[in-house]
Amino acid sequence: MTAATLPALIQRFFTDRLCAQMEASRHTVAGYRDTFRLLLRFASARHGKTPVKLGVEDIDADLVADFLVHGETTRGNSARSRNTRLAAIRSFFRYVAITDPARMLHCQRILAMPNKRYVRRVVTFLDAPEMAALLSAPDRSTWAGRRDHALLLLAIQTGLRASELVNLRCGDVELGTGAHIRCVGKGRKERATPLRRDTAKLLATWMGEAPDGSKPLFPSMRGERLSRDALEHLVRKHCLTASRTCPSLATKRVTPHTLRHSTAMDLLHHGVDQAVIALWLGHESVATTQIYLHADMRTKESALARVAAPATPTNRFQPDDQLLAFLEGL
Repeated sequence: MTAATLPALIQRFFTDRLCAQMEASRHTVAGYRDTFRLLLRFASARHGKTPVKLGVEDIDADLVADFLVHGETTRGNSARSRNTRLAAIRSFFRYVAITDPARMLHCQRILAMPNKRYVRRVVTFLDAPEMAALLSAPDRSTWAGRRDHALLLLAIQTGLRASELVNLRCGDVELGTGAHIRCVGKGRKERATPLRRDTAKLLATWMGEAPDGSKPLFPSMRGERLSRDALEHLVRKHCLTASRTCPSLATKRVTPHTLRHSTAMDLLHHGVDQAVIALWLGHESVATTQIYLHADMRTKESALARVAAPATPTNRFQPDDQLLAFLEGL
């Protein structure tokens, strides 16, 4: 039996494994596609072959390791991006090992490659004055300004992900009794998030200009749904405008995901339970919500205020001989 070539394996991996068997989302397929486009270009340059001439043996553990280092040093990828690329490559070689057991050892070496550890930084979020300044930034005398204001208000109130925001349609908004918005989030989980009265009233006014339920809730100037790049651009633009009246915004890197963090922190500050916050944001586990506890100084300061200071007076240690005095002075 003739072993399958690398191009055939990659094609079957995307069409059969990802799309047919796993029914991977289009975001997952796009991420894997970008990884393999970069990997094949790197391997082609390394071996002096066109991508269609490459074999499975040409992409070994050493080449994958060099590719990951290349991504960090040349392309400026973070450790998170590196691990995401490695996950896509691992998934492919896991499929190769199942399809062609004769290449099991070759695949095993790549599957054994570890993820890179990285510093988990405290999440960035906006406080109440910063959120108010950001919401005041769009010029609501224009169509684009009214759209951006409604989008930012909805993002801050609901904590939707960027992909969830840009995929919303007018039919996903329910403005009757128990006003809420429906979305399909990460992991294909459908959830409904309640709306405040001011948010529901603003959306009702906004949708009066686009009543068709099949249309995007926040369209582009051409009537199409916004791209994630466009969403990030408008958030940066209005954040820059808001920083003129709220200087603290100039010190923060604000993205659409920062607005999601701000929603979680606002709920936490109002005493909402972690389990409810996890449901609100569509987290897979309540443990994911603990990142907001680490970022919340108010909770830590409250805990510190409950701790009584020790009654024992604290005096500075004094060395009792010349040697200790010498060491103290170093």
